[in-house]
Amino acid sequence: PARGPRVSRPEDRASGKDRPEPPERPTVTARNLSCGYRRKAILTGVDLEVSTGEVLCLLGPNGVGKTTLFRTLLGHLSPVAGRVEIGGRERSSLSRRQMARYIAYVPQLHEPPFAFSVFDVALTGCVSRLGLLDSPSREDRERTEEVLRRLGIAHLSARPFTKLSGGEQQMTLIARALVQDGRILVMDEPAAALDLRNQATVLRCIRDLADENHGVVMTSHSPDHAFLVATRAVLITRNREILSGPVNEVLTEANLQAAYGTRVQVLETTSPDGEAVRTCIPTLELT
Repeated sequence: PARGPRVSRPEDRASGKDRPEPPERPTVTARNLSCGYRRKAILTGVDLEVSTGEVLCLLGPNGVGKTTLFRTLLGHLSPVAGRVEIGGRERSSLSRRQMARYIAYVPQLHEPPFAFSVFDVALTGCVSRLGLLDSPSREDRERTEEVLRRLGIAHLSARPFTKLSGGEQQMTLIARALVQDGRILVMDEPAAALDLRNQATVLRCIRDLADENHGVVMTSHSPDHAFLVATRAVLITRNREILSGPVNEVLTEANLQAAYGTRVQVLETTSPDGEAVRTCIPTLELT
């Protein structure tokens, strides 16, 4: 029988070499993780895992610790307790280059200080593999060209990044992560502030990446994004309860209401291509 989402409540939790080949199914795993600042935990008892071929979506209201958890998974913050494992190894034991072989980070959209071309922004993905005085090789440039073609943005190669639409900028940042060649992409609100067409473009790219055996960890404020592309979800409620499991078991009406403090309806419909899909409709009734 199907198992429901795992629930972790605050009251229950209070008490090698520079370029190793990743294993066949690289994973990012948090085990009984507590994360926060200055040794003060904001979230405790976090357990999650994402492997290649999977999309994990992290959701929750503002201020509950999603960014803190994200930064801890990436290694920008040290765990208060518990551990983060990358490819089965303690994250703290990996060098910067070793981490780059496993994980590539796609930040939220930002304006760079200079008008770099799309090609040059994507090419910076190889920097993590270079020595202090090294320059990108011909192979690095050829790989960048191939990635831009693969994502359908090769025609933008010479365009200044600052002149692109939001969707084109997001695709360029995804290209940079693919040039880096990390097997698992960590994306901070990849479809935020985009119109519907650009949201669809980015979400379709995420699903395609999973189909091509990349893993994706993403944050979103939209349950619909998780319904469309994610295989698993982690939902943090207002009381910092952590629910994790298959998307349809975690993102229920009751759980979303507990997380966001507003009544919602989760409906199942059919997409234009005949695929069954769920959607979340918020009401104006607060709880």
